[in-house]
Amino acid sequence: MAGEEAVAGFAMAVVREDGRWRCSALDNAALAELDAAITALAKMRSTGAVFGLLAVDEEFFVIVRPSPRGASLLLSDAAAALDYDIAADVLDLLRVDPPDEEDESVWPEGDLEILADLGLPGAELQVIVGEVELYPDEQLQMIAQRCGFENEFTALLDEL
Repeated sequence: MAGEEAVAGFAMAVVREDGRWRCSALDNAALAELDAAITALAKMRSTGAVFGLLAVDEEFFVIVRPSPRGASLLLSDAAAALDYDIAADVLDLLRVDPPDEEDESVWPEGDLEILADLGLPGAELQVIVGEVELYPDEQLQMIAQRCGFENEFTALLDEL
């Protein structure tokens, strides 16, 4: 597993408050440890939506949405749990077994309705996740566009 070495990619918090979107960078620890991402997002105070977008090593993405009942999660590729600690942590929290090493299928695991209240129904999110020829940042940009925060997403990516 990726464990001790730094994980490439980006982690950002997305906040919608008073009808406006705001994107901000999360510490890189959020790419390596799911608990770090959940804790950082849970500390953000907002009357609106708060969620995190994690693009890991140009391989997969994770959407994390904290709530008082616990975090809602979506892992774009369950097989990533075989190689990445954070993906394995997502499956652990979801109480889902990792796939067999021989299985080369790509499928998401978690809550496909995670952003439904923000304008992205689960069926559309399933289509975006199914675009396996795209990199995770491209998939996340499609999500940002569909939810209405593409400009903020792109501006932050340009800074990172």
